[in-house]
Amino acid sequence: MNYEERDLYGIYKATTDNASGPDTSHGPGPYLMGANTLVGNDVYNKAGEDLGEIKEIMLDMRGNGQVSYAVLSFGGFMGVGEKFFAVPWQALTLDTENKRFVLDVTKEQLDSAPGFDKNKWPDMADPTWAAGIHAYYRTTPGQTPAIL
Repeated sequence: MNYEERDLYGIYKATTDNASGPDTSHGPGPYLMGANTLVGNDVYNKAGEDLGEIKEIMLDMRGNGQVSYAVLSFGGFMGVGEKFFAVPWQALTLDTENKRFVLDVTKEQLDSAPGFDKNKWPDMADPTWAAGIHAYYRTTPGQTPAIL
C-alpha cells in the first residue's frame, strides 16, 4: 500500500484546475508527510526488486524530534521468518512517481545487514549501535533524505 492510499485527510490529493489543465498538488506532501501514511509503504531497490515494507517510523525524542530510522521488514512468508531492519532515514529516497521508497542495496546486502527479530528490538538509542547501522548504510546522522 502506498502513502496516497493511506491518506485519510487528503494531504496528498491532486487537483485539476480545469478539464485540460495539469494536476497540481494539494497540501504539504511530499515535503512534509504524516508518519502514519508512511507506515506500510513498500521499499524497493534501484533494480526494481521488492525489499519489503516499512513497519515503523522511529523518532529521536532526545533531541530535535526528527525521524532517525524506518524499520523495514524483509523476508519470510506471511510474517513467519521475517527479519526487521532499522534503516537510517537518510538511506531512503521517496519515489513520488511510483509512490514508494527506494533503498540503494541489493537483496543480498539487505539480507546480511544488521537486523533483529520483531519480538527482540535493539537499543536504537545506543550510540555504538547507531554508529554501526550508519556505517553499514554509508549515511551520516542529520542528512536530508532525497525525494524523486
